[in-house]
Order: sequence, then structure tokens, then C-alpha cells
Amino acid sequence: MAANDSSVRVINDRVIIVQVFISLFLCINFLLITVFFMKDFFYTTMRYIFFALTLMSDCVFLILTDVLLILIYFHFSIHMSLCLIVYVASSVHTFVTPVTLTVMTLERFVAICMPLRHRELCSTRSALHCILIIHGISSLPCVVVLSIFFASVNRSYYTQSGECSVEKFILHTWQGHIRSAISQFYFLVMVIIIMFSYFKIMKVARAASGQNRKSTWKGLRTVVLHGFQLLLCLFQLWCPFIETAVLQISLVLYVNVRYFNYIMFILSPRCLSPLIYGLRDEKFFVALRSFVLCGLYKKQLSN
Repeated sequence: MAANDSSVRVINDRVIIVQVFISLFLCINFLLITVFFMKDFFYTTMRYIFFALTLMSDCVFLILTDVLLILIYFHFSIHMSLCLIVYVASSVHTFVTPVTLTVMTLERFVAICMPLRHRELCSTRSALHCILIIHGISSLPCVVVLSIFFASVNRSYYTQSGECSVEKFILHTWQGHIRSAISQFYFLVMVIIIMFSYFKIMKVARAASGQNRKSTWKGLRTVVLHGFQLLLCLFQLWCPFIETAVLQISLVLYVNVRYFNYIMFILSPRCLSPLIYGLRDEKFFVALRSFVLCGLYKKQLSN
């Protein structure tokens, strides 16, 4: 009995810790999104538009995963049609951030290696087209999984209720293999793009001089950070396979590994976007500091 109480207490503490982290990340992201819409320069510049896209995508993803976590924790049953909507949204936004990071890396590549064409290729109009392409690419894995799912179940399945999870829509072993193959393909393409951009920018950085050299090395560091963030995001695609293997060994170990994966590969990458552009980018940091300090100053006057 004491062991069960201790186990329940640990689970409760973990859920509370997750709520604290998610609340903190959401507050920071909403603050940065507010700053983004305050300056014309930000929402007319491609890299800041993509930055805002990652923030919004991360917010949606964190909210949806947290809702699923709470539903599973309290053993709530929901209608399968509602679960389907949640799955579609979470599945799409699982890929939106890594795909956007890859496009942001390409934008840095164009800015540094093709500066004369940067204004032409990276206009606001191009950014809006890229956003549509990003969401289209991010939707493909979900479309494949759901196409197989719709062809495999009858109408009565949609009227059922139960706990909502991704596994509800993976009905066949080979269906899981197809999803895995798509994820691995995405991983390979993104890694190739990141590595290609890195080596091209490195080549330009070595040949540059003066102010151009400083700007180029800064862009190179940004690409490295994108690569690290992308790596964490893509590890999330491997988590289900690791968790399935661990489940065969021990249920307790499975719970611990799944919690670690959630913190490390789902929450952590979502907190790096504010650091890469919100704090490292000089223009955005100045706007953020001005917004925060102005708010504090007005609060002091009102007191």
C-alpha cells in the first residue's frame, strides 16, 4: 500500500512539473509573439515570420500534448471523432517546427551565400508561400496514416469513446512501419539540407573578411543551433519505437523512459526557439527589452 502511495505521489509530482514547464514556455512564447506583431520590420522579414511560425506551432503542440497527458492521467474517455481532430492537429504540428527550422536554415544559406538574390528569394510573399508548403509537407505523414485508418475501420468505430492516443489510429504493424519509414525519410532529407548549408556557409565564412566575416560566423552559429534543435525534434520521431522496446522489458522502466522522452525531446526543443531568435537576435532582443521595461515602468507609475 505504501509503495502504491509513493508511486502515485511520484506521478502527481511529474504531472505538476510538466504543467509548470508548459505554463512557463507558453508565457514566454506568447510574449515573443506579441513583440513580433508590434514592429512592421518583424512581420515583413522572412526569418522573423518563420520564427513566429515556430512559436505558434510550438504553442499549439504543447497545449495539445498537455491536454492528452491530462486526459490519460485522469483516465478520461472522449469521443473518437474529437480524438481524431486532436490527433490531426498534433500530428501536423509535430512536423511543422522541424520543417520550418530546415527552411530557416535555407534562408540563412541564401542570405550568406547568395546575398544579391536574398531580397528576391526571401520576400514576404515568398514567406507566405513557404508557410503553405511547410504545412503541406507536415500534413503528408498524417494523411498517409489516416488514409489507411479510414480504409480499415467501419462507421461504428467513430461513435465509440475511449482514451485518446496516437496508437488508436495505428491498426496494423505494417502501418506503423510506413509511418516510421516516412519519419526516417524526413530525418534524412533534413539532415542533408542542414549539413549542406553548414558546409557552404563555412566555406564563405573562411573566405570572408571584416564585418562580413563576423556576420557570416554569426549565421553559421545560428545554423548549428538550428541543427541541434532539429536533432532534438527528430529524436521525438524515434521515441515511440524506443518506448515499445522498453515496454517489453519493464512497465516501470517504460513509464520513466516515456517521461524522460517527453521532457527531453518534446518540451526541450520547444524552449530553444526563444533563445535562438528571441535573445540572440539583437533587433528582436532590443524590441523585447523595450516592451518589457516599458510595461514595468508604467506599472511603477500606476503604483
